[in-house]
Amino acid sequence: MGKTAFIFPGQGAQAVGMGKDFYDNFDIARKLFEEADDALGYSIKKICFEGSAEDLKLTANTQPAILTVSVIVNELLKAEGINADISGGHSLGEYSALVAAGTIKFRDAVVLVHKRGQYMQEAVPVGEGAMAAIIGLDDDTIINACAEASEVGEVQAVNFNCPGQTVIAGKTAGVEAAVEKLKAAGAKKAVILPVSAPFHSTLMAPAAKKLAAELDKVEIKDAAFPIVANVNGETETSAADIKNNLVAQADHPVKWIACVETMKNFGATTFIECGPGKTLCGFNRRIDKSIVSLNVENIDSLKKTLDALKA
Repeated sequence: MGKTAFIFPGQGAQAVGMGKDFYDNFDIARKLFEEADDALGYSIKKICFEGSAEDLKLTANTQPAILTVSVIVNELLKAEGINADISGGHSLGEYSALVAAGTIKFRDAVVLVHKRGQYMQEAVPVGEGAMAAIIGLDDDTIINACAEASEVGEVQAVNFNCPGQTVIAGKTAGVEAAVEKLKAAGAKKAVILPVSAPFHSTLMAPAAKKLAAELDKVEIKDAAFPIVANVNGETETSAADIKNNLVAQADHPVKWIACVETMKNFGATTFIECGPGKTLCGFNRRIDKSIVSLNVENIDSLKKTLDALKA
């Protein structure tokens, strides 16, 4: 019997209205939204359900909003007797995975990711940093183009999402120069992303330092099941390793392909994306077509996934 991996989405998956049908139908969803609002001191529920897309897109709001919806999905699956054998999350999603594994209390995680969003935004003033998605080129070509473009502004590959899709980040001038080089090198697509900071680049070092101080204040326990770390694509369960990797994660690349390969090698054959969107299911198809990818983002997809698992 194959094992089950829960995977949790990162920033960019958010949509106004997310979590609303869960809130309307499940006590656990109401409880968790209320706990998040109480911990944050403002209503993330209101921003999720009634906010503008602009409000929801602010990093300090996006991160706790996605985490809350993702943790609700985990709880709903658990209530149906479906549990993760191994888990991982893309960037912010790693925090959702750690809550699912009992490593960080939900309340602490909501506050942590809110601050993480603030620190990432403060690290580089708006307009000075950028990110771009590069489609259809190999990693080495991208890494070399970034090294050349760094002469005009620091830039590096930061998200190794799936074969043929890599994200670069850094100083705006460097990212723009790299995009031109990569178009010339034959990229199918090289587009600047609508984000407010160069996440996971070395420019996030100030955010990593502030995050380390916040993590010192939070109780971190050993994980109940293996979590795959973004920074190295390896499994971890010890609280000390988890903490170190979360600090490093802020200003290091996300090795998502390696994360998925590790979960597969662990024996995971069914992957359930828990939270808004289907981005990670899409990456799975590009990484390995044999992976069974399901997702839960609302009641409709919850029913479909439960039916698929029963079948």
